[in-house]
Amino acid sequence: MSWDWDKLSEKKRRQGGKVIQDPQDNEPDEPFNEEQEPRRRNFKPQNRGPKPPFGGFEGLHFPNGRGVVFVLLTGLLIWLLSGIYIVNPDEQGIVLRFGRYNRTVDAGPHYAWPAPLETVYKPKVTQVLRSEVGFRSVGQSTTFQQGQVRTMPEEASMLTGDENIVNVQFSVQYKISDPVEYLFNVVDQPALVRNAAEAAMREVIGNSQIDSAITDGKLKIQSDATALLQQILNRYKAGILIIAVQLQDVHPPKDVIDAFKDVASAREDKSRIINEAEAYRNELLPKARGQAAAIRNEAEAYAAQRIQGARGEAERFSQLLVEYKKAPKVLEQRLYYESMEDILKRSDEKVLLDQGAAERVLPYLPLPNMQNGKLLPSIDKN
Repeated sequence: MSWDWDKLSEKKRRQGGKVIQDPQDNEPDEPFNEEQEPRRRNFKPQNRGPKPPFGGFEGLHFPNGRGVVFVLLTGLLIWLLSGIYIVNPDEQGIVLRFGRYNRTVDAGPHYAWPAPLETVYKPKVTQVLRSEVGFRSVGQSTTFQQGQVRTMPEEASMLTGDENIVNVQFSVQYKISDPVEYLFNVVDQPALVRNAAEAAMREVIGNSQIDSAITDGKLKIQSDATALLQQILNRYKAGILIIAVQLQDVHPPKDVIDAFKDVASAREDKSRIINEAEAYRNELLPKARGQAAAIRNEAEAYAAQRIQGARGEAERFSQLLVEYKKAPKVLEQRLYYESMEDILKRSDEKVLLDQGAAERVLPYLPLPNMQNGKLLPSIDKN
């Protein structure tokens, strides 16, 4: 604020000739002198107030407005260069023009009109995301690392088809299939996946028995839940592809979990005993079938041998009969010799006596004392 020295001087003369000093003036006070008044009237004091920020434009002069044009062109160039952007290999670029979808670009450097004309979104289309139902991994909600787990009973409790309550904790792995639908058709994508997964799992569990859900039916439940969840998201046009639904833990409520464990143990024992019995049966039956087949084959071979032997004997007898009719005495003598030959073959030791010796001695042999074809010494009874 500048001082009006004419008014101040006039006011000073009226008050008695005292000098009023400028508050910003550091020079010593001087007595008022009327002779210096004309000079003071022509004096134009400097503005000693606070300086404008950035030094002001006191010493800057732009002839014909060239500086303003330069500043405007510089700002326009910076604004245009701000439209350069890069899309990473795991991303896709979605460009909006005045808030409406315009185009999709792949990885690499691109250009879009700067805001507010065009806006670029770059969702990660190859990243596998994770949603958890019935529990939460503390600090690891969207990754595959599991640390501390916080249960969510209101999400985990489900009703089975046989009217039993079971706690189901599972996770969903998914990724973006259509980035345009993913960005603009739904607002909260993780919440949508979680709620749709919970609805799908409740329907699948409602059509299943508690025994299959706890024991051997988990693979079928996972497969059915994956297909049903994908159908729900497709109806919403969420642009999400479900990779897998994995059951983390399936167990009955805590109040009856001990009884369920006992039942499960009994069923496991039953299955084990049945498996052992089937293994014993599978081991015994083939062996018995093999023995029966061997006995049957032996009997068939013996029967064939006896039949063939009988047929051979009958054929031989028929041939002998023909020869007997031609020369009966000769055949009788021949049969006698063959019979004696067979008899003598069977004995290991033979004793031959001529007719004279046979008439003088008693034809007695110590048969009880013979063993292995040798005569043993007789035992003296005295």
